[in-house]
Order: sequence, then C-alpha cells, then structure tokens
Amino acid sequence: MADNLVIVESPTKAKTIERYLGKNYRIIASVGHVRDLPKSRLGVDVENDFEPKYITIRGKGDVISKLKKEAKSSKRILLATDPDREGEAISWHLATLLNISEGDNCRVAFNEVTKNAIAAAIKSPRKIDMDLVDAQQARRVLDRIVGYQISPLLWRKVRKGLSAGRVQSVATRLVCDRELEIEDFVSEEYWTVDAKLSKKKQKASFVAKFYGEDKKKIDIKDKEQADAILKSLDKAKFKVASIKKSEKKKSPSPPFITSTLQQEASRKLNYPAKKTMGAVQRLYEGVEVKGKGAIGLVTYIRTDSTRVSPEAQAEAARGIKERYGEAYLPKTYRVYKNKNAAQDAHEAIRPTHIDLDPEKVRMSLPTDQYKLYKLIWERFIASQMENAIYDMVYADIEANGKIFKAVGSKVNFKGFTAVYKEGKDEDKTNGDEEGSSKLPELAEGEILDLKELIPAQHFTQPPPRYTEATLIRTLEENGIGRPSTYSPTISTILARGYVEKEKRVLAPTELGMMINHLMSDHFPNIVDVTFTASMEKQLDDVEEGQKEWKSVIGEFYSGFQETLKLAEEEIGTIEIPDEVTDTICEKCGRNMVIKNGRYGKFLACPGFPQCQNAKPIFDFAGVDCPKCGKQVIYRRTKKGKKYIVCEDNKNCDFRSWDIPSGENCPTCGKFMVKTGWGKNAKTKCSDENCAQA
Repeated sequence: MADNLVIVESPTKAKTIERYLGKNYRIIASVGHVRDLPKSRLGVDVENDFEPKYITIRGKGDVISKLKKEAKSSKRILLATDPDREGEAISWHLATLLNISEGDNCRVAFNEVTKNAIAAAIKSPRKIDMDLVDAQQARRVLDRIVGYQISPLLWRKVRKGLSAGRVQSVATRLVCDRELEIEDFVSEEYWTVDAKLSKKKQKASFVAKFYGEDKKKIDIKDKEQADAILKSLDKAKFKVASIKKSEKKKSPSPPFITSTLQQEASRKLNYPAKKTMGAVQRLYEGVEVKGKGAIGLVTYIRTDSTRVSPEAQAEAARGIKERYGEAYLPKTYRVYKNKNAAQDAHEAIRPTHIDLDPEKVRMSLPTDQYKLYKLIWERFIASQMENAIYDMVYADIEANGKIFKAVGSKVNFKGFTAVYKEGKDEDKTNGDEEGSSKLPELAEGEILDLKELIPAQHFTQPPPRYTEATLIRTLEENGIGRPSTYSPTISTILARGYVEKEKRVLAPTELGMMINHLMSDHFPNIVDVTFTASMEKQLDDVEEGQKEWKSVIGEFYSGFQETLKLAEEEIGTIEIPDEVTDTICEKCGRNMVIKNGRYGKFLACPGFPQCQNAKPIFDFAGVDCPKCGKQVIYRRTKKGKKYIVCEDNKNCDFRSWDIPSGENCPTCGKFMVKTGWGKNAKTKCSDENCAQA
C-alpha cells in the first residue's frame, strides 16, 4: 500500500496525475460529489438556522467504501479536488466521511494538471478553506429553497414537470423580455444613397456613402427625399473635397475566461455551451498525447479572471519571437483588467504547454477537443502579441453641395491578427478598419467619374433574439450566475421547454412566456436582474469571509416565505391549452395535439383515454427518399449530431449524415446533399447509384 492517498474527482484526472507522482502515491477518484442534499425533499432545516441535511449520494456506496479502506492504510491523505467553491466543498465532504481533522493540512489545489503545478501543490498542502465551503453551501441551500418551494407550487397550479430557479428564471425572463421587445418594435423606413465612383478613366471603383450637406448630417427618411437628392446630383461633378489619413491601432482581446470561451465557441464553432464545457473539461483533466502520455492541455476552465502568470507570459514571448519575430512582441507584457465581480482565484484559460501548438496534438484529440484547443491556444498567443496597425483613409467627396464619405483601410502591420481574429455577434458593430475596403490614391480637388448612384430602401430592425453567446454575455454583464452556472442554466431552460433553440437563436415558448408572466407577477424578486445580481454579490462576500452564510439565507428567506404564502393564495389553477396540429388521427379522425413527455414532445390524440393513439413528431427535411419516394426526416444522435433517414425507416434503410442542399440532381432529379465544410464544401446526389453521387 502507498504511504500517500490523493483523492481527485475525475478518473481521467487521476490517470493524468499518476504519471507525475511516484509509487509512494495512490490516486483515487471520488467521481464528483459523494454527499449532497436529498433529491426527494427540501433537505434544509429552515427551523434550525437552515442546517443542510446531507446524505450519501445513491450509487456512491462502493466508492466511499473503497476510499475509507484506502484511507485506513495510508499515512497521509491529500484532497486534490478542483480549485473552486465546488471543489472545496467536495474536499470538505470527503474530510467529514474520512474523519480528517478540520485543522489538518490535507488540501492541495492546482490551477493546471502539470508536473510542476502538482509537485508545488503537494509540497505545500493547506487547511480546507471554510469560507469557500460556506459560499458553496449558501448557493446550494439558496437554490434548493427557491427551486424546491416554487416548483411544487407550479406543479399544483399549472402542471407537473415545471421548475423555477434563482438563475434559470432570470435567464428565461431575459429571453421573454427580448421577445416582447421584438413584438412591440415599430419599424421605421429610411433610405441610403451610395455613389459608385472611380478615378478618371479607370475601371476599378469604390463606394462613397451619402452623408449630408455642408458638414451637416442628413438622414433620408423616405423615397421622396432620396429622389430629391438624386435629382440634385443630376450631371453633378464629384470632387474630392478633403483627405484625412491616420494610423489606427487595434489591441488583441484578453485570453479566455469561462464565459468568453463559451461565447466564442458558439460564434465560431457553433458549439452549445454544454458541448464546450464537456470538451474543455477533458482538455483540463488530461488527454493521451502521442509520445507524451496523459497531459492536461489547458489550465482550470472555470474562471472569471484574465490574469496570466509571469512564467506563462515569458514562455509565450519566447514562442512568439521564434515564430513571428521580435516585432510581434510588445515592449512589456500585456496585463488585462478584470471586471469588478471577478474572483481572480485562477488564471485565465490558457495552454499549459505553449510549445504544444494545435497541429502537434491534432492526431491525439477528437475533433471537438482539437477545435477548442486551437481556439484557446491561438487566443492566448494573440493576447500576448503586438497591436495590429491599419493605415486609414477618410475621404469627403462633394457634388453640388452634397457630401459623400468613403473610408479605406490597409493593413500596415498584422500584429496579433497574424494568429487570431475574434468572432462577432450579430448585434456588435465592426470597427472602421474591418468595415471598409481599399481606396485608390486620391488627391484633394481631384474630379472622379460617377459610375452609378444607388438608392436603397431600408427599415429599422428590432433587437435580435438571443443566441447562447449573447445570452451568456448578458448574464455575465449583469452579474447573474458564475462561470460554472452558464451552461447548466441554458440546458435547463431548454429542457424544461421554456425556451426553444432554432438555427442558433433562442425563443421563448408559449409555456415559457406564461411561466415568466406568473413568476413576474408573484415572485418579482426571483426574476429581477438587479436583485439576483445583489444575491450573487452577497455569496461572494461569504467567500471572502465578510458575511456569515446562514445570515445571508435568513435575510432572503424572511421575505421569500411571505411571497410564497401570498402566491399560494392568489394563483388559481392554470390550464395550458395543447397546441393543435394539422395531423389527423388515423384511428378517430381528430386533429392531433402536441404533448410534452419524459423524452420531449410527441403527437397525441385529444380523445384520450377513449383513443390512445400517439406517435413521434417528425422534423421533415422537405425532400423525398431516393430509395422509396417517401419523405425524409431529420434525426439526432445521443450527442446531438444531425442525420437524415426515411420516415418509413422500418422498411427502408436509407440514412445519411449529409444534409439536403435544397437542390435537385441534374442527372437523376433526386435531391442533392451537402458534404464537407468551408473550402472543402461540395454537393453530391443522395442516390448512391447516380453518377453525381
């Protein structure tokens, strides 16, 4: 038996750490939490100062027995769970089960699963940080009180299976409020007039946009105004009135924190937050890299700090100098400012081994992990590089007193953009250097040729629906939740049927709007952004030892109890009408309705129990099966990957990973499918026997 027992949460992490510690160490995984509040009841003694009633998690008996057996035969026990509130709480529960004294230096924490970090942590164990534990207990108890006392009320008043939560209800409200903004939005007409111009007797053209008259900006509100401007420009000479040149510098974005990684993975890779966190967790815990064994490739992935260690900065600087040259290195290391609410307990998310560039580990990683590692590696390297520099040209062009403006840019020095460019949400505006094009060399007083005047009608657009990226950004900006909560929050509101996701955007369902309305009327604090953010601040105060956790819960509960009692009295029974479809029940002729079941939505006959006909809802692809002529439907794997099958899949074996392109085959008339991505994208016939396949 080994003298030292080291306990971690994850078997993968245990396997990675085994490589770095000698035979004197035995590494065992607790496989997450070993104790928690019971699922079947509140589990909080509200009459006895909110004392939690922890129980052993079902199915963990064998793990605990093994841990106790190993602990008895070990001289020293070290608890190496994750370096955050949740990890500290798991260590505390393990210490309780294994009878480790509260004063023992049994806790080791490291920000990255690397040999040096683990060795340093093992050399200097500390006591369990009870402020961190209490902050986790406060959050857990608070969420349990809200969820377990409002949810049963929704079950009684609306229907079973519904839930409310301290963060999920605010997230639902944000999505619902955005939908109301869109519905209430009144679109306004406006026009633009562009001039397509060129230097004298040259083919190459550029576009100048109408600005106004005599330095005064004019907004074109309707066609009459646009026509008047066009008329005034009849036979006008377009002359360069002024040229302004400047140099514009653009700084790189900070290295990733949890929220920005989720946002960028959503924008660039179309990954849901849940997929991102699952893949990056494996990168942190350790993966088998060819020739190197199990290695933790990135630092701890639940962080809201952009801080980077001087050692990592120095390693990045060496790599940048070797790859790109000294010109790409700033004179001093970059330091990024954290947001006020940031805990700064951990570094930003960065590669643990800067020399392991994405191509060196590509063959060792599944595609989703490789893409995320590439994103993290490139973002971190770029964050330590010199600014990009653009030569900007701003031209004012005059014609019959009307002013047109043209903007041009040219890359003077690539800087960090040689490695990485940040993705953008649809509601973010581009900088001048990205929204402009090259201008020819122009001189003041120069007369230009007019190729074409282009009037265009536009209408103001409502605010866009949230995507996962923009919802996470909004939650973070408002101080709602913490790095570990964004992904499960979005997963929950989707699973409950409050929000639907279609083509990356989030929209509230009728059920979501109704539940949000009910919560806003009867539990205004729970769905209030400011109130929820203030609760987060109080939980942070507990972590910093400035507040006692039970007093925070007590202050909240006194008002909550009264609100709950009033809601019970005021809310009557609410019936949610089933959504009627065009599908006719083949057994009794009624229009079938959409029901929500354990595994999602399905079609059911409204004549139940007399007629018990039910069937799945098909997502039709809008094309006919190339084998039998029936319709093709979409299906998803357990991991969410989309594929297509024949609707009569019991009798027809057609299935394909490739999605219909919307075009028909010019040879046989069957539908074409899309294959590949980006430069490798192409279409082929879905019929394997066709020459176009």
